[in-house]
Amino acid sequence: MKEQSKRLGEDGIASLMARLSIPAFIGMFVMGMYNIVDTIFVSYGVGSNGVAALSIAFPVQMILMAMAAMFGIGGASIISRSLGSGDNQHANRVYHQVIWLVLISSVVIAVATFIFLDPLITMFGAPEEIHQMTKDFLSLILVAAIFQTFAMAMNNIVRSEGNAKTAMLTMVISAVINMILNPIFIMGFGLGVRGSALATVIAQAVGAIWLLIYFLSGKSSLSLKGFKFQLDTKLSWQIMAIGFPSFIMMSAGSIVTIVVNWMLQIYGGTLAIAVYGVANRIASFMVMPINGVTQGMQPIVGFNYGSKQYERVMKAVKLSMVVATVMSIIAWGVVEIFPSQLVRIFSNEPEMIAEGTNAVRLILLAAPTIGFQIVCGGLYQALGRARISFIISLMRQIICLVPLLLILPNFFGLEGVWYAFPLADLGAFAVCCFIMAKTWRKTFRVRELN
Repeated sequence: MKEQSKRLGEDGIASLMARLSIPAFIGMFVMGMYNIVDTIFVSYGVGSNGVAALSIAFPVQMILMAMAAMFGIGGASIISRSLGSGDNQHANRVYHQVIWLVLISSVVIAVATFIFLDPLITMFGAPEEIHQMTKDFLSLILVAAIFQTFAMAMNNIVRSEGNAKTAMLTMVISAVINMILNPIFIMGFGLGVRGSALATVIAQAVGAIWLLIYFLSGKSSLSLKGFKFQLDTKLSWQIMAIGFPSFIMMSAGSIVTIVVNWMLQIYGGTLAIAVYGVANRIASFMVMPINGVTQGMQPIVGFNYGSKQYERVMKAVKLSMVVATVMSIIAWGVVEIFPSQLVRIFSNEPEMIAEGTNAVRLILLAAPTIGFQIVCGGLYQALGRARISFIISLMRQIICLVPLLLILPNFFGLEGVWYAFPLADLGAFAVCCFIMAKTWRKTFRVRELN
């Protein structure tokens, strides 16, 4: 076992959290900046229709990311606990299965989506005027689906062994390349949304190659030695069962986006879809640092739970919840105080600014509760508690948000779409509090005392 993995069970929790979370935070921040910059260049280079096209295309990208997250996070949870218990051989078997699953799924999804691309775009709620633009963007994204899924899944594996720096550099390198190429392709070459897609494809390919080089270099606790293209059905089901909540959460994001786009098309038109695209980018950017904290927590929890050091698990969870909640409150304050300034970064169109300011404030009205929810879901994934993590993942996006999106606009029109988001956050927060209160003692404290 490499030193980076041993330190998960030996170093102080606060220093470990800083060592693992800060690189993850930086990586997520840079990735968030990429999404922001991408949208800015599309907005100024193509217009609000271009932003709307990106919003329509988002569900397909989310499905690809959901598959990668399912395999990556599911595999990472087992690998962390295997390394913690000293079973390096099993950790390697899981690692090999994750690679195999990523290769199969990315090809299947890309081919299936290509076949049904036109009806899918219509189903996603695309108005006729942006249908072709959306198709141009997605066609290029699907060509390189394997790079996106491999890079995202392997980044989770790298974190599981305690190497947050390499995971951070992967995200930073990809994001920086993307941000450099975006203005060149979109404005310099006049490729519009196709330029945005091309920049994304090249950046993801570089990230995937970077990670492959890392695993081949011998610096990892894991090894490609003995890798076979052989599917272990039992092990694959274990990986997918643990990672399934992440798949549901991100797939639910696709379902939510489709429902939102349809309701916006009915109550606001293409401009409203573009507004949601901007508001969603801002909300995602605000949440990404919290995801960094959770990613830093998960290998600590998994490793120490596997080595039966329950007090260290408790300390890591408590610290993560405090930090994530403070970040949520800061994000909420920034959005509530400077909503119009944030929207102006993306557009100088008066209608977009006016509606976007209102949308951003309402969507993030219950933002102080988001940090607790994210850490709660990440905790149960790290522990391998697939059922509980699954419930938490479903709660906000499907159980709470979708019904509200379908009901509220009938009474409040376009405003009803925005009201649905904070109400769903409050409902999901209440459920997370109930689950944590019910299971905390049973999961950690009793074992610690014994």
